[in-house]
Amino acid sequence: MVAHPRASWLCPDTGRALQQGELMRAMARKRAVLLGETHDIAEIHRWQLHVIAFLHMVRPEMAVGFEMFPRRVQAVLDVWIDGGMDTAAFLERCEWSKVWGFDPALYLPLFHFCRQQRVKMLALNCHRPLVTQVGQVGWDAIPLEQRDGVTPSAPATAAYRAYLEGLMGGGAADRQVSAPSAISDRFLRAQQTWDRAFACGIADHLARAPGDLVIGIIGRGHLEYGHGTPHQLADLGIADVAVLLPTDRDRHDPAALAGIADAVFRLDVPEPPPPSRHRPRPN
Repeated sequence: MVAHPRASWLCPDTGRALQQGELMRAMARKRAVLLGETHDIAEIHRWQLHVIAFLHMVRPEMAVGFEMFPRRVQAVLDVWIDGGMDTAAFLERCEWSKVWGFDPALYLPLFHFCRQQRVKMLALNCHRPLVTQVGQVGWDAIPLEQRDGVTPSAPATAAYRAYLEGLMGGGAADRQVSAPSAISDRFLRAQQTWDRAFACGIADHLARAPGDLVIGIIGRGHLEYGHGTPHQLADLGIADVAVLLPTDRDRHDPAALAGIADAVFRLDVPEPPPPSRHRPRPN
């Protein structure tokens, strides 16, 4: 087991401690840096804010993309950054309680940072019924006008299927699982629609602003071990991508951790999650 002291970064491939300044400078040279999260843990969102602030100091030409927003509310994010509405109006107009539903207080420091620093916010998600429809009937059956700007996913690897089975089974999500997968094709297609939507949103912005660094605020299940969104970004020709993850564990099994991310940060002790979110209706 490898010890991981609080308030430190660790390289998961080697177990070596990483110096924060050097790591942030290296991350600032990437095209995209993806910050994984568990949605209802406040300490993770504080960590995301700190990383964004560090990177902004080194490379202010950036945009921050959020899984939490469907593409249709991009104009609302733009008005928010321009100072055109207060917080209550922003949450109402971006349909927060409908499309996401977690306590907005978890995310508001991130949104206010972007507004304060005039950092563009990107709506990375797609229309929720698209995910359901692709799961049910497959991508080819979806009319072009209903694809919400998302392109077909690169095929999933066997390792990704095994990883998702580990997540759904409640055990360790080990990319090396070799047993036959219980994950259905329908579930996998739906998951990949999200993966691809986030990747397309990042790639679309980089096509418009190739000098920017894009930071992605995305659930860690879409990022770990290079699966999910990193895999889809590579298919879109964007390979210079890093994944950073938080942890509250003080020790790690090197074999299980290898390849999970470019670096892992040991958090302060997370506070208990807030009450359960409202389940959002289809967006």
